[in-house]
Formats: sequence, C-alpha cells, structure tokens
Amino acid sequence: MGKVARMLMATPFRTVQSWWRKTFSAPTTDEITTLYKDWRNRFLWQRLRLWLWLALICLLSFTLRDIYSLFFPFAELQQLREVFTTQRLVINIAMLLSILICFALHKTKLGRRHPDLLFLGSSWSISLASQLFATLRGFALPDTIGWSLLFLSQAVLMPVCWILHLLTQVSVLVYYFGVNTALGLKTPIPEHPEIYNVTFILYIFWFCTICDMGVYLYDRLQRSEFYARQELESAYQKLKVAEAKYRSIFENAVEGIFQSSPNGRYITANPALARIYGYSLPEEVTANFTDIEQLYVDPNRRAEFVRLMEKYGSVSEFESQIYRRDGSIVWISEKAYAVLDEQGKLLYYEGLIEDITQRKQTEEELRVFFHAVSHDLRNPVLGTLMVLKNLLNQGLGTGDWGLGTRNQGQGRQEGTIEEVSSQSPIPNPHYPLSPEGAPPSPIPVSRSILERMIQSSDRQLNLINSLMETHVSEVQGVVLQHQSVQLLTVVKAAIADLEPLLVQNQAKLTNLVSADLPLVNADPTQLWRVFSNLIVNALKHNPPGLLLTINATPKDDMIYCTVSDNGVGISKQQSDRLFDLYFRGANIGNSVGLGLGLYLCKQIIHAHGGEIGVNSALNAGATFWFTLPIS
Repeated sequence: MGKVARMLMATPFRTVQSWWRKTFSAPTTDEITTLYKDWRNRFLWQRLRLWLWLALICLLSFTLRDIYSLFFPFAELQQLREVFTTQRLVINIAMLLSILICFALHKTKLGRRHPDLLFLGSSWSISLASQLFATLRGFALPDTIGWSLLFLSQAVLMPVCWILHLLTQVSVLVYYFGVNTALGLKTPIPEHPEIYNVTFILYIFWFCTICDMGVYLYDRLQRSEFYARQELESAYQKLKVAEAKYRSIFENAVEGIFQSSPNGRYITANPALARIYGYSLPEEVTANFTDIEQLYVDPNRRAEFVRLMEKYGSVSEFESQIYRRDGSIVWISEKAYAVLDEQGKLLYYEGLIEDITQRKQTEEELRVFFHAVSHDLRNPVLGTLMVLKNLLNQGLGTGDWGLGTRNQGQGRQEGTIEEVSSQSPIPNPHYPLSPEGAPPSPIPVSRSILERMIQSSDRQLNLINSLMETHVSEVQGVVLQHQSVQLLTVVKAAIADLEPLLVQNQAKLTNLVSADLPLVNADPTQLWRVFSNLIVNALKHNPPGLLLTINATPKDDMIYCTVSDNGVGISKQQSDRLFDLYFRGANIGNSVGLGLGLYLCKQIIHAHGGEIGVNSALNAGATFWFTLPIS
C-alpha cells in the first residue's frame, strides 16, 4: 500500500517538475545560437541607452525634489532621520555621476561588446549606492520605492536575459539581508525597526518574480520570433533561388512554354515559343496574338483544342500546322492543361509547344522508304518465291532440274523456266541469246538447292514483313479487334501451326492452359502472334530436344500467361534489353532475324493493357510471362 501511495504522489510531482523544466529552464547552448546572441546583445545595448536616459531623468526629478526640500521642507520627509535627510542629495548626485559614467562607457567598444556588464554596473550603481551609504551611517535602508522603480523599469525597457535581471535583484537583496543581519543593523522606521518584515519580504519576492517571469516570457517569445524570422528568411532565400532556377528553365527551355486565356490571348510566352513563331522577343508574341485561332492553318483546330480541354481538362500531342511570322508553315505539338481556381472556374491554359516539323519530315521520309520496301523489295521477293514453289510442285519425283532448254537432240525437258513462266515464243529479255538467237543451254539444279532457295526467299519475306509491321506499330500503334477470347483456343492454334517446327527441332511442348479459364478481352490474331513468337524464339535460341511448357492462371483481374523452357537461359544484362527494338540475343545460331519478334510482342501486350517480361538466369531456362485483362 505504501508503494502504491508513493507512486500516486510521484506522478503529479513528475508532471509539475516536467512543466517547470520546460517552462522555466534556462535555454541551452543549442537553442541560443550565435546569431541570436548577437541580435540579443544589440537589442540590450540599444535599450540600455534608453534606460539610462530614463534613469537620469528620474534621478534628476528626485534631486530637484531634495533641492526644493532644503528651502521648503516637505511634510512627508519630516519623519526621516536627520542624517538621511541631509545626505540624500549627496546620494542622488553620486548616482547621477554613475549614470553619466555609464553613458560614456555605452559609446565605447567595451559597452558594445558587453552590454550585459554595463547593465549590471548601472543597476548596481543605483541600487547599492544608497545601501552602502546606510551601512556607513549604521542603519538598514529598505528602499522599497527605489527598488520597485529600478526593477520595473529594467523589466519593461530591457526584457531580455532574465538571468541578468535576477542577478541584480539577488545581489541587492543578499546585501540588504546578509550585511544588515551580520552587522545587526535596524531600519530607521521606529514602528518597524526589524529588517525581516513579512509583508516587505512577500512584496519584494513577488514583485521580483513577476518582473523576471515577464522578462523570461518576452525573451522566449523574441527568441521564437527570431528563429521564425530566420526560417522565413531562409525560406525566402530558397524561394528566390528556386524562382531563379525555374526562371532560367523558363527562359532557356527548348520547348515553348505558354499561358493563354480562354478567349484566345497569350498571357505569357518564353523565348523558345517566340523563336518557334518567328519572333525575336516573347513580348511580341503576347502583343501580336490577340486571337490564337488565326495562328492555325486549319481554323477549326483552336475550337478542337478548347473542346478537348473542356472535356478532359488537358491535351497531349495535339499536333497542328501553324503560320509563322514570315508566312511559312510549320508543325507543332501541344501539351497543355486547364488551370482552375478553388471554385473550379477556368483561369487560363498552361502548357508546352514543340516544333515537330523535322519529325514530320522524317516520318514522311520513313513512310516513303517503307513504301519502297513494300513495293520494290517485297513484291519481287514474293514473285520469285511463287516461281520457285511452282517449279518445285511441278517437278515432284524428279532428281535434277535444268534451267533453260536442251538443244542437243533430246527435246525439251519438262519443268523448265520457259514452261513455268511463259509459253510465248518471244525470247525472255533477261536471258542473253546466242548468236543464232537461241536461248542458253539448261543448267541442272538439284531439288535440295531449289528448296534452300525457297527457304531463303521465305526468310527474306519474313524480314520484310517484320519491318513493315514494326513501322506500322510505331507510327499508328497496334490496331486491335477486341473480343471475348478463350485463351486455350488461341494456344492450340499456335501449337498446331508450329507443329512442323517443333518436330524439326525435336522439341516437346506441354500445354497446361485450362478450358475453364475466364475469357480475356483481346484480339485473337494478335495473341496468336505473341504465343507463336515466344515459342519460335525459344526454339531459335536453344539446342534441339527442348522442353516447352505453356500455362495460364487467373490473378486478380488479369490472366497470367507463361511460356517456359529448360534451355540455356538468359543473362541479366540480356534480359534487361530483350524487348528493345532490333536487339538480338547471344544464342541465335545462324538466325538472320532482326530482333523484332519480342519487340512486337511487347507492343501487342501493352496495347491490350498488360505487361510482359522474362525471368531467367544462365543455364536455368527461361520463363516469358505476360498479363491480359479478363473480360
């Protein structure tokens, strides 16, 4: 029970102790920085001058009173002892001289560096002068009025360094109670000769306590405000630096930066925007464009821009043709968003403008280039492939082929190019004629050579088709025909189409895709391409006898698909770049691929709203995975 009582009593004691330390403990060195000390010393030095003037005027008033009392005695002074009455003028003059000395020291370097010492000296010169005089005269002088005026004026005019205030007060009270007690002196008041007057002690104690508390709280407030001002100044400096940085970005940006009003005026523009429009200064842009609609070659583009802004709140890659200052036409791409106030009212549009004229020209050149690839390369290869396949189909069961016509008495052999390509008697202009005008002698070609020629043409056609598909997906994006698809059907179709290739590579494929999977919202043709590319990629980069596994499992609102193998694996460096355009792995054997298959897979999966990746390590096989949204 005693232990519990002690705990209950200790709790409020600790609370009071904690509050006392937090409120009245002296500031630590960490809290009072050198900067604040300097500021406090300057404040004390400035206020000390004001206090010295006030003390000088106050002492002069009492001195004038004493001078007047010499000729016309005041009734209230008649009760004082005669020795004190006759010597008080001397005491006042002595205190006036000490104040004048403090004035002189106040202007010196010592006074500026150590205003705290000057504060103590001036305070003691006033408070202790009358005490020394009384001691020398053999009595104790409880100067209640003088101490009150001294302590109050110091607390009001110099409310910093509360320890200094406490030190001046304690010094006077220690002298009064200590010296007078030691010497056994009494006060000159007949009715209260003792120095230990309870009312006097309580008055002095609470008066000093209130003054010191006021000084402490004001000092603490000043310190907090000082730190707040320093933080504000620091924040302001950082703001200036940030403003300068962003101003530099605004002025030196390659893209045009603008703010435009809803009614079609430019509010701000940076130098890059001025250069795009053909002006030398941004001010010319804001001054000359009173209606942005006149900027566009197509006058409906501004209305379309506003419509998209009202609908979505922003636009991205808004491409248009505009007139420059000299009348020339360039392409620009705009990215902008609407800036609203707190009530949701439109204030202005803000965004970036980029000159994409060169990019448009490059795209046009690429379009022409790929058109040439399609017509000038693809069509001849396709024609050659058709001719070779016709030759192979018509010559089934024969061993060798003769390209040309035999003219050695054996007649014409079936399956010559003349029979396949044309039955016309007109000579083929691509074959040089003999002097007699007859075609050249036939060249025997084995069936294996013809098959290799067909395979080579197939590879060329596949490369050309891959280039075309990549170009279309880069420029126009992957076009999808979404529908609800059963994944097992797509996987079976891909496996069936690749069955000859699996047999050729002696590979074994295990299909773990279940028919109970949820339907996916996808394009079945594009998904077939993904599965086919991943299977072919695994066969191409691994030796014969590969084990392949295809699986798919539901995961949240997606289907998680995997194509795994037990092959040679892929290094971390290769895995990071495996889906990049034109990247080719190290284990490609004699493949002549361009590295487009996996890149196209990534384009297709991203177009479906899924992700694709690979988990692999050297000599540990590889698992290609991708996700598809469930319908």
